[in-house]
Amino acid sequence: MKKTLFLLLVFLCTIASEAKIIRIVIDKTEVYADGKQFGNVGQYQRLTGRAFGEVSPTDIHNTIIQDIALAPRNERGMVEYEMEFVLLKPLDLNKSNHLLYYSVPNRGNIGGADTTLLKRGYIYLWSSWQGDIIGDGKIKIKVPVATENGKDIIGKLHAELVVNENTPTQNLSGGAFSAQFHKAYETVSLDNSTATLTKRIHASDEPIKVPDSDWAFSDCTTEAFPGKPSTTQISVKGGFDPDYIYELDYTAKNPLVLGLGFAATRDIISFFRYAKQTDNPIANQIKASIAVGVSQCGNFLRTFLHLGFNADEDNKPVFEGINAHIGARKITLNVRFGRPGGGGMQHEELVFPGNEPPFTWQSTLDPLSGIEGGILDACQKQGFMPKIMHTLSSTEYWQSRMSLRTTDVYGTKDLEIPDNVRIYLFSSTQHWPAFSSNINRMTGFSSNSNSYLDSWRALQIALEQWVLEGKKPPKSIYPTIKDKTLVKSTEIGWQIMFNVPFRGLVNGLEVRDFGPQFDEKMMTGIISENPVLKKDKQYTVLVPKVDADNNEMGGLSTLSLRVPLGTYTGWSLRKAGYGEGDLAVLEGMYIPFAKTRAERLVNSDTRLSLEERYETQANYVKKVKKAAKKMVKQGLMLPEDANREIKKAEELKLL
Repeated sequence: MKKTLFLLLVFLCTIASEAKIIRIVIDKTEVYADGKQFGNVGQYQRLTGRAFGEVSPTDIHNTIIQDIALAPRNERGMVEYEMEFVLLKPLDLNKSNHLLYYSVPNRGNIGGADTTLLKRGYIYLWSSWQGDIIGDGKIKIKVPVATENGKDIIGKLHAELVVNENTPTQNLSGGAFSAQFHKAYETVSLDNSTATLTKRIHASDEPIKVPDSDWAFSDCTTEAFPGKPSTTQISVKGGFDPDYIYELDYTAKNPLVLGLGFAATRDIISFFRYAKQTDNPIANQIKASIAVGVSQCGNFLRTFLHLGFNADEDNKPVFEGINAHIGARKITLNVRFGRPGGGGMQHEELVFPGNEPPFTWQSTLDPLSGIEGGILDACQKQGFMPKIMHTLSSTEYWQSRMSLRTTDVYGTKDLEIPDNVRIYLFSSTQHWPAFSSNINRMTGFSSNSNSYLDSWRALQIALEQWVLEGKKPPKSIYPTIKDKTLVKSTEIGWQIMFNVPFRGLVNGLEVRDFGPQFDEKMMTGIISENPVLKKDKQYTVLVPKVDADNNEMGGLSTLSLRVPLGTYTGWSLRKAGYGEGDLAVLEGMYIPFAKTRAERLVNSDTRLSLEERYETQANYVKKVKKAAKKMVKQGLMLPEDANREIKKAEELKLL
C-alpha cells in the first residue's frame, strides 16, 4: 500500500511539473516593418506561431479555474489548449534591453508596437486568451467545452443586446461590447416561447415584453424576418432599435472553460522566460517581464493577479510589472457561461458582474458586502509583489466607479495606497482619446480629443526603469477627498454652458447577490439567477472636481489640459433616440472655447475666449513650450513627444 501511494505521489508530481507549454510551432518568420531600423537596436523580426499547452486539473495552481474538473482530458489526465501568439524581437538580441513586454490582446486584436519602445530594445509578445473570440484577423485560443458525465451542460443565461444603429440580427449572449466577435452560447431550443425578450429605454424603466411573434432565434442578415433559424443568433422584426436596451433570458448549453485563458497566459510567459529548450526563440534572454492591458485587458490583468496566476507552476514570478490601463474592475472570464467582453456601464449591462469587491489593490474590509481582501492578496502569499501602474481616464470615474479603489465605501476618507502601486488619472480624458473632431452620433457633441498617449508612453518607460533598475516612478497623481478634488457628482462645480446638458449622472453601485453558486469575491462560479440588488447597501461613488473652465482637477494634466483650447469631459449624455439622458458608453465631450470675447458673451459662456486667454499666437506657443518643458522635467512626457507638440502648436492657426 505504501509503495502504491508513493508511486501515485510521484506520478502526480510528474504531471504537475509537466503541466505547461509542451510544444511551440512557428508558422511564419518575417522581417518587421520592411526592415526599418529602430534606433541603435536595428531591425526587428516578427514570429507568428502557436503554443500547445496542458494543465493538470488537480494542481493547486489550476483548481480555481471554473469547470476545469469537467473538461475533457488527454491520456495523461491533462486538459489541453492551443493558443496563437506573435513575438517581436530584435534581430540582434544582444541589442535588446531583455525586457519581455506582454501586450494583452483586446478581443483578439493585437494592435501595434510603440516605436519609442522598440528603439529601447523591448521584446514584444501578444498571445490569445479569450476563448470565445470569432472573426478574421484576430488571434484566438482553443479551449474545451465542459460536460457533465458525457452530457451537455445547460443553464439559464441573461443577456443584454444594445446597438448603436438599427441592426436586424445579433449574436446570442454577445452583449453591447463584443456582440459580433463573440462565439455565442447556443440555445437548447429554437422555440422562442421557452425564452423571454424584453426592451426598455432606461435601465430604471419597467421592461416591455416583446411579443414572440416579433422576434426569433434566427439570422436576418441576408433575408427578411423571421429569417433563417439559428441556435446562435437572434433577430427582431424591424431590427434592434438603438433607443432600447433589449434583455434576453434563455436556456443555453455548452459552456467553454474560459478560465484556461489565465493559465495559458501564465504558461506562455513562463515558457519564454524560463524554458531552455531550442524551440524557445528567446531562451536565456529575459531579465524581467511587464504586462500591459488596455480597457478589457486591464480588467483581465487585475483578475489575473487576484486569482493567483502571477506565479507559474514552479512558483516562479510571471510578471514583475503590470500596467492596468483604463480598466478599473474585474473580468467575467472564470465563470460558467462567462462573457469577458461585458461592460457593466450605466446604460449597458448595468448589473453585469465584474464590479464586485474587493475593489482595492491592498486588502480592505468592505462593510457593505462583508467581503475582505484585495487584488494583490495572492501575490502577497506567493512572496513577490509586482510593481503596479494603474493609469486611468476620467471615464473610469464616471462609468467604472474608480473612486472605490482609493476611498472607503462611504466616500468619507482616502485609503493609503501600497508602496508598489502608482495610480495616475489623466484628467479630463475619455476612455480612449478621439482623433478627429467628428460629431458623435449618440451624443450630438464632438468626442474628447484630449490625448493622454504621450504621458502614458512616458509612464510605461518609467515602469520599465522601475522594474529593471529600481528607479522609482513619479508619485501617484489622482484626485482625493483630502485635497477636495474628489467629490459627489452633483458637487463638482460644473459651470452651466449653453446647450450642454449636465445631470450629475454617475454609474452608481449597490451590493449585488448573483446566487449561491457564485463567489463575488473571486469573480468565479455559476450565475444561477439574475442578481438581487440590495438597495439598502449603496456605495458612494465620487468623481473629480472641475475648475472654472469645467476641466478636471487633482489628476495628471496633459499638455492639452495645461494649455487648453476648450472643455474636455470624461462623460457625455445620450441624445433622443439613443436612450436620452443616460451616460454614453465610454464617450466624453470636447466643447471648444469661443474665439473672441464678443462670441462668448453672445452665448453667455463664462469661460474665457481664446482671444482673452492667449492674446496672440506667439503667446499661445510660448505657453505650450513652457508647459511641455515642465512635463519633460517631471518625467510625464518624452522630449521627442514634447518637440512634436510644440511644432503642432506653431503650425496651428489659432488666432
